[in-house]
Amino acid sequence: MKQHNGMRPHDIVVLLKILVTSDDWLNKDLAKSLYISTSEISESLNRSKIAGLIDLTKRTVFKKNLLDFLSQGLSYVFPVQAGALVRGIPTAHSAPVFKDALIAEDVYVWPYAAGTKKGQAVQPLYPNSVLAVQKDEKLYDVLALVDALRIGKVREREIAINKLADIFKQEYAH
Repeated sequence: MKQHNGMRPHDIVVLLKILVTSDDWLNKDLAKSLYISTSEISESLNRSKIAGLIDLTKRTVFKKNLLDFLSQGLSYVFPVQAGALVRGIPTAHSAPVFKDALIAEDVYVWPYAAGTKKGQAVQPLYPNSVLAVQKDEKLYDVLALVDALRIGKVREREIAINKLADIFKQEYAH
């Protein structure tokens, strides 16, 4: 059995991508859409299997386990602090997925030169998130919600976890 040397930030992205993708996916499809090598996808799925976040076949994400990890452990394992004012893509409570949920003065963005907003820099879970979300609105929504769990205050975190729970239940039944 492979040794588990801890989760990596992009492991969370891989699991979320699986949840927002149809049932018919291959490792190479995930790799291409996330701008990660196929071998890294395989290693990621192995780490998630050992961690109890995906089944033995590496096809079904254990949503409750993932939601528990996101709500209770993510901000401790993959913390983030807001940085300098930069141009980028809105994330956390600044993303469109939050538009009807709350109004906030501060703006958080993933740094990206061709971004549409100016705000405080938030480093994404993995560098190519910015590229991947431009082709996948559902992935963008869940990654922005995850960032709210990493950097948000209590209210933003509550909204994010409730929205993630709804997404996991409604659209992506496994």
